[in-house]
Amino acid sequence: MNTVIACGGTGGHLFPGLAVAEVLRSRGHEVMLFVSEKEIDALALSGRSEFRFHKLPTVGLPSPFSPAILGFARRFTESLRLCRGIYRKFKPHAILGMGGFTSTAPVLAGKMRGIPTFIHESNAIPGKANRLTARMVRAVLLGFKECAPFFPRARTEVTGTPIRKELQPVDQRLARQRLGLREDLLTLLVMGGSQGASGINQSVIKSLPFLHDVPIQMIHLSGARDERLVADNYQREKIPAHVAAFHHAMEEVYSAADFAIARSGAASLAELAAFSLPSILIPFPYAAEDHQTRNAQIFVQAGAAMLLKESELTADVLAQKIRDLISHPNQLQRMAENSARLAPKNAAALVVETMERYTQSNHDARL
Repeated sequence: MNTVIACGGTGGHLFPGLAVAEVLRSRGHEVMLFVSEKEIDALALSGRSEFRFHKLPTVGLPSPFSPAILGFARRFTESLRLCRGIYRKFKPHAILGMGGFTSTAPVLAGKMRGIPTFIHESNAIPGKANRLTARMVRAVLLGFKECAPFFPRARTEVTGTPIRKELQPVDQRLARQRLGLREDLLTLLVMGGSQGASGINQSVIKSLPFLHDVPIQMIHLSGARDERLVADNYQREKIPAHVAAFHHAMEEVYSAADFAIARSGAASLAELAAFSLPSILIPFPYAAEDHQTRNAQIFVQAGAAMLLKESELTADVLAQKIRDLISHPNQLQRMAENSARLAPKNAAALVVETMERYTQSNHDARL
């Protein structure tokens, strides 16, 4: 079948969308991606020539009383027009929106043509776009079962959050060698999501003076804006670290680490679980409806993570959490095992199989 996946705007939408696209292609389906105009989308798709993609005007829903609503309406209408024009040529059999308003126009355009449409919601609390779009789709596919009550009138299917096929464990010693790290030191990964996180970067920097006597090395993915600042601080405090704005081969980073400090977006959590990594989770405090805190709580309740709110974060508190985990290797091991239990099992394949099932029934009905 010809399939459209609308997945732009953030890494949390884009990377799971790419994972589904990989499975669709492996099963002989044609795939077209709709992405946003943001730099993160272009960066993630560089070197992915196997995928056809179109950029849609970036749209985020402002307050209905804001003057920006006029700009939103104009760009949304432009997205809808572009989608309808592309559908006339590509003739899709199924459309999947991965969330965010970049995916709403493609789903609406599909609904208008009578094409089977789907959305995937990775988070424990859905965003505004998916709540609105759920009324137009055959099924809502979920990353967390806890999200189902938010869609009382829709068919829901729990698939888990897809992760890319290249995210396969690498030998830990080899991964550390590639990153220029020692093979024998406990390794902490710090990451703030696809665009870095200044709040996490600042907190970790301030905690470094409290970690001088701790046998640890760090992998710190800082985002482009803070890369120099973060690198300078590790050098000054003489703590061994691999610092980069981002890292294309995330399987190396996850494999090299023993535990992580991270935001709690659903895609990041799915990847941490796939690599059995325990974590200290610092939810992004401005995420819509505080969904990152709810995501984190699911991992905390499963014994796979600790939760620290950014508003309560101080240098000594963060340093103490790191020290506690390092000094209790049995606890770290238990958390790793619990994290592995939360790993999505063939989520991308489940998404594709669900789409195939609904689309086949649509085809049979027409016959």
